Amino acid sequence: MARTRFRRDRGLSWRMGSVGLGLGALYVAFGVVLIYFSGSAILGLVIVLGMAWGQWFFSDSLALKSMGAKVVSPQQAPELHAMIDRLVALADMPKPRVAIAQTDVPNAFATGRTPNHSAVCVTTGILNRLDADELEGVLAHELAHVANRDVSVMTVASSLGLLAGFMTRWGMFFGGGGRNRNSGPAFLVVFLVSMIVYFVSFLLTRALSRYRELSADRSGAYLTGRPSKLASALTKISGDMARIPTKDLREVESMNAFFIAPALNRQSIEAVMSTHPPLDRRLAQLAQISADLSERG
Repeated sequence: MARTRFRRDRGLSWRMGSVGLGLGALYVAFGVVLIYFSGSAILGLVIVLGMAWGQWFFSDSLALKSMGAKVVSPQQAPELHAMIDRLVALADMPKPRVAIAQTDVPNAFATGRTPNHSAVCVTTGILNRLDADELEGVLAHELAHVANRDVSVMTVASSLGLLAGFMTRWGMFFGGGGRNRNSGPAFLVVFLVSMIVYFVSFLLTRALSRYRELSADRSGAYLTGRPSKLASALTKISGDMARIPTKDLREVESMNAFFIAPALNRQSIEAVMSTHPPLDRRLAQLAQISADLSERG
């Protein structure tokens, strides 16, 4: 975790370390398979390292582009910048880039490889629905993700899934260069390994995603000292999500693991557990923090 005034979460650090080791092992295993069946160590390494580096280095830009978000200046969004300025000063951390996505889906997310290379994005939908105190709670939550560096781990995890998907689609090309020149079996092996890698990375990502949301809720609530405002924001966001057209939700579903709340309607509510803890659990935790702060007061 970066040195900030956000509360340290050893549970999150332990999980991030475990997921990082698991992802590292998957990268090595996947690279070995690619090298073997492509018949070229250079080609396999270039693809694995090139895509991993690209996802890592351009993670913030790619995430913003996927949402159609635009970075805004203090002159373009003075109130939003002022709120983030106050929070980063309170947390003693670098200020991320600030972006706004033009969509009615009420949400927010943080992205970036390090606290010094990060961005916080909010949608016009969330700006139109939350009051200033509720929005501050959401922004504190997102800044906690940046300070905790869990955004970096999620970026690496998602890039591995994308790489596996790429290989599943183009595996025949690598099969054709196999050592035995038998494209059928080679393609099948690459395809199966890609599916396994994707599935394992999916599980690792989801396991970390659920815990990191609870951790960011805690960190943000203690930083602002107003957990009830974040609870109110989460309730509004989750309630209004059911009114968003399914088409709009599908356009942003690739970012669900990064959002403060999943972009899902009631028809797909069973998928909530895949990226986020249940809303009731998050609200109960915030209520406990509120009670804890009241006792200290």
